[in-house]
Amino acid sequence: MSQIIALTNQKGGVGKTTSAVNLAASLAALDRRVLLVDLDPQGHASMGSGIDKYELNKSVLDVLLGEATAADTIVKKLAVKYDVLPGNGDLTAAEVELLDRDKSESCLTSALASVSDAYDVVLIDCPPSLNMLTVNALTASDSVLIPLQCEFYALEGLSALLDTVEQIKQNVNPDLAIAGILRTMYDKRTSLTREVDKQLRDYFGDMLLKTTIPRNVKVAEAPSHGLPVTQYARFSRGSQAYRVLAKEMIRRLAL
Repeated sequence: MSQIIALTNQKGGVGKTTSAVNLAASLAALDRRVLLVDLDPQGHASMGSGIDKYELNKSVLDVLLGEATAADTIVKKLAVKYDVLPGNGDLTAAEVELLDRDKSESCLTSALASVSDAYDVVLIDCPPSLNMLTVNALTASDSVLIPLQCEFYALEGLSALLDTVEQIKQNVNPDLAIAGILRTMYDKRTSLTREVDKQLRDYFGDMLLKTTIPRNVKVAEAPSHGLPVTQYARFSRGSQAYRVLAKEMIRRLAL
């Protein structure tokens, strides 16, 4: 039975998509069958996996609207060694399109039901906002992985996200859990990072993952080559950190 994990943070620029792509690659390298769902209209998870978002005949939007099946839309046999349910700018129409549907929050749940058992892990890259796409992801997921940059406003944004997760638990998905909080672009040399890190430890305790993802130029370069950093620069600090993250997630969630 697969584990479905949503990576979400309504604040952009925290390494959410980068973490989705590289965690997918790192889990696949550890012999897990992985599906990455690109639910962000920016389509960066698709591009970072070697898929041209401008050349898609079908996307996750078609699947959400019932105009295509997930099985027919998933892109397989990629160099990255995991499968992708791709997304692009067409997803900007989802907010309006889904609102008119019955059980609009469960469209992704229904779409993944027929394919999820073919995978050990399904990772969902959410948009950087708490909209209907994110609600669909949280409704479909077993748990939430929250990438977080150690900066001044981090805790404020995190509180809003945790409130949304709690609302989803109360209304549509009572089993939704927090898989962990992942500190990204981590630089322990700065006093701000150390201060926010202490606040996170004090407040969230075991919810905070032990793995941190460092600032690393190779991580930033990899998407332009359509590859995760684990393949683009496998011996870089960023690549090594994502491999450690994958192992921690396997232990934590029994993947």
